[in-house]
Amino acid sequence: MKTKHIIAGSLLLALTLAVGFFSGREFLSMRQDDEIFPSSGLTAKKMLSDYFPALKDTAGDTEVFIFDSAAKGGNLLIVGGTHPNEPAGTMTAILLAETIRAAQGKAVIIPWANASGFTHSDPQEGSPQRFFLETPAGRRWFRLGSRVTNPVHQWPDPTIYVNPMGQKLAGIEARNLNRAYPGKATGYLTEKVAFAVMALIQKEGIELGIDLHESAPEYPVINAIVFHENASELAAIAQMELQAEGFEFRLEASPPNLRGLTHREWGDAAGIKAVLLETPNASHGRLKGRPTISLIVDGKDKYYEQAARLGRLFVPYGPDGIPLKLRVARHLAGVRAILASFNELEPDKAIELADMPSPADVQAKGLGPFLK
Repeated sequence: MKTKHIIAGSLLLALTLAVGFFSGREFLSMRQDDEIFPSSGLTAKKMLSDYFPALKDTAGDTEVFIFDSAAKGGNLLIVGGTHPNEPAGTMTAILLAETIRAAQGKAVIIPWANASGFTHSDPQEGSPQRFFLETPAGRRWFRLGSRVTNPVHQWPDPTIYVNPMGQKLAGIEARNLNRAYPGKATGYLTEKVAFAVMALIQKEGIELGIDLHESAPEYPVINAIVFHENASELAAIAQMELQAEGFEFRLEASPPNLRGLTHREWGDAAGIKAVLLETPNASHGRLKGRPTISLIVDGKDKYYEQAARLGRLFVPYGPDGIPLKLRVARHLAGVRAILASFNELEPDKAIELADMPSPADVQAKGLGPFLK
């Protein structure tokens, strides 16, 4: 009997060690950056620490892709990955970095704004750490990540977080990049990242900033252009163009008393035209069923279908769900309309991006055919 117990205990120990080994290896692999294969239009690749050296060799440093036409025009910033669990924003930034060429003016793209957030996943959510897309060259994997900075890189959370603009928030928001602007050179890691983005805006002469996000289908600010008041006319013209193309977008003014967000602080502190785009993501919501790779990519969930029938959502949701390709197509349409509006209002600062995939093509073919 004693021998049987020893054998059973040994097997259990071996199984525990095996599970720990493979789980640890998977955990550590989240720290390996995904690779981007920029288009031939790339003119420079930098790191965010080039704009704020204190970020160098930290988990907050991240790649910056610059597409400069050398032709007189305006300067654009596109940011994805502010919240790493909102994949349409990240994938739109990656797609643009791998396809576009600047025909006039300059475009600066940050695909993984909160790089630390991509190194872990949200606890107790059961979310996949990665998802994949099929490309002509084979399957390509991308990290999903968490909404906030990895606690391994920034800890502990304060009981109450007072952000750089003095707003009091829950402690965990100290790791939320979109509550940390305009940043703080001597602050938390997340605040240093925000400070570096502001330094980039100044050094690159950015005049128009677009922050790409997703939100849950039950969240009221969805399928929206959130705009700083200095971009109100730009947002209104863009909305009309999007509606003419069949994309319904709501206009949401940036609340002046909600501080620390891109659409507020980019406009206030840097004086640029600042907008934020939101698309609906079922994998991001609270009403979803089991979180899976399929939910992220295909966007189908029977519980959200039921919620739509009960009138609990702020967007239509049917059996086809809201797939990633549609969400990215919406972001592309939003970027295109905002650029057209900016060029109409500021013709002497026009920004032209060539070779951008059309929203219709992305909807029809998916993202894979456009990725390297």
